[in-house]
Amino acid sequence: MNLPSFTTLGGGPTVLMLHGIGGGHLAFAPQVETLASSGYRAVAWDMPGYGRSAPIEPYTFKGLAQSCITLIESLKCGHVTLLGHSMGGMVAQEVVARRPELVDKLILCGTSPSFGKPDGDWQRDFIAQRTAPLDAGKSMAELAQALVPQMVGPAPLAEGVHLATVCMAQVPASTYRRALEALVTFDRRANLPRIRVPTLLVAGEHDRNAPPAVMKKMADAIPNSTYLMMRGVGHLQNLEAPDDFDGLVLNFLALPSALLH
Repeated sequence: MNLPSFTTLGGGPTVLMLHGIGGGHLAFAPQVETLASSGYRAVAWDMPGYGRSAPIEPYTFKGLAQSCITLIESLKCGHVTLLGHSMGGMVAQEVVARRPELVDKLILCGTSPSFGKPDGDWQRDFIAQRTAPLDAGKSMAELAQALVPQMVGPAPLAEGVHLATVCMAQVPASTYRRALEALVTFDRRANLPRIRVPTLLVAGEHDRNAPPAVMKKMADAIPNSTYLMMRGVGHLQNLEAPDDFDGLVLNFLALPSALLH
């Protein structure tokens, strides 16, 4: 299997960051810097089909998880902390379900254990709605200009919104379509009680994609979890309020695992 492309900075325990559907490794630029300067090896990947990572066929969560597992094994660190945002949080859940021994801590941000309703019409409508601008001839850059402002809270950091827009503009339209089709198939609700590693769940108060109530319910199903809600932010917590977000992550990483059990 092709090794996905990634950036890495710093040395120490490895934190592997998995971006969302409109992201890329750059979506974690603030965190890479913070973690590296705090004694961690910060790794941010480009999911298959993003950045310089080759696309996979078929484009499924099984395949995405396998690509992530290949990357973890190539890092030769035994196990990693997985930090997944949005769709990246779903990939993280898939990896934990398939290869739990590779993950020593889990951070899930703005994500959910399943997507949508198990009814094909709803899913078809969702995909059609998200891809309609592309079908009408709009570019990913134009899509990003329209979508990113709808994802954030009332007072996001301007640079964070700009970075999110740049990341989304760079996603190939074909990858975006494939990722949307994969997204609506995700359902790992049954595995939540089996997650045995210390887990932090971070919700954004104004997140309509993964509302706080959904993430709180998810946390209640994971035996060894901590749930935190960031006030004033939407779906892009790590870019809207990077200092606050980084603080939550560093506090969680600093706790000895024994205290988290």
